[in-house]
Amino acid sequence: MQIGVFPQFMPRKSQNEDAILARISDRSRSSESQAATPSVSLGIGDDAALFQPKPGYETILTCDWFLEKTHFLRKKHPPDAVGWKCLARAISDVAAMGGTPRCFLLSLALPETHTGRWLDLFLGGLRRASRKFQCVLAGGDTTRRNEILINITVVGEVRVGHAVLRSGAREGDLLYVSSRLGEAELGLRTLRQVKGPSGSNNPAMRKHLYPQPRLALGRWLAEKRLATSMIDLSDGLSTDLSRLCKASGVGALIGADDLPCVKQPGARKGRAEFPSPIELALNGGDDYELLFTSRRGVLPAVPWKFRGLPIHPIGHVTSGPNVVLAESGGRLLNLRVLSPGGWDPFRKRR
Repeated sequence: MQIGVFPQFMPRKSQNEDAILARISDRSRSSESQAATPSVSLGIGDDAALFQPKPGYETILTCDWFLEKTHFLRKKHPPDAVGWKCLARAISDVAAMGGTPRCFLLSLALPETHTGRWLDLFLGGLRRASRKFQCVLAGGDTTRRNEILINITVVGEVRVGHAVLRSGAREGDLLYVSSRLGEAELGLRTLRQVKGPSGSNNPAMRKHLYPQPRLALGRWLAEKRLATSMIDLSDGLSTDLSRLCKASGVGALIGADDLPCVKQPGARKGRAEFPSPIELALNGGDDYELLFTSRRGVLPAVPWKFRGLPIHPIGHVTSGPNVVLAESGGRLLNLRVLSPGGWDPFRKRR
């Protein structure tokens, strides 16, 4: 959905919590998505939901904050993109374990000025994501606050013994990533430079606004037992690869020339310069691609593409303890130890 200029987000008359909850419930109802999740035997309308995992499956639980001024800007991000992304980024954690999302809980705090048109557009994006990923709204909570605060809890399933963890990588395993890296960070930086609210015609901005959790790839890797460890790239390759290596007690060597980088945008008069493609790939967050390891020589081998999605080998696992980047420097190969340089909410923001 392209939004050129936001409408006036005025509250509806006589709004109270019950009325807002009723609107959320009405907008979230979908016969096709409800039918896709029989595990939710009791959803919205009672004190709590009832969830029944399928026989032979384990339950996956994950939650995620999505906060105004930290993760999105009220005057820049379209409300439907906020609705889509708050669910998609939480579902990405389920994809990283090879699971399937089933339902979610929504906790929403917002000002009275945004209980009208803004809320409708937000719920529209949330419902599109719910249908796309077959993950139904099962309940939640609302309250009033000056800032918009969103918390999503996702319940998923994975076959017993098939969950892919961060801790399974071993020395000699190959490292892979899906799609391209740094595109969402490029989209965010482009969004900040655009005057007024933004649409989503730019591919990089669309990657930032409407991320696609790699559910099908994650499930396939888990079912085929091809991935020995896996993590989703939410905070940047340098940070998330370090987390995977720490959990597995290993290190990694990756090649700068092997990283699937975005094309560097051309310089524009009066605009701030963008980081280099390699820096975007290493330290840009919000890609929600999958980073995984696989044994050498295992059949079936990891393909170059999965249902049209490119998969790139970027290096291999070492005995550790560091993550090392190999860069071409003429006839020499420069090696440098990578420190986590991606998103950290407790570090000074970029």
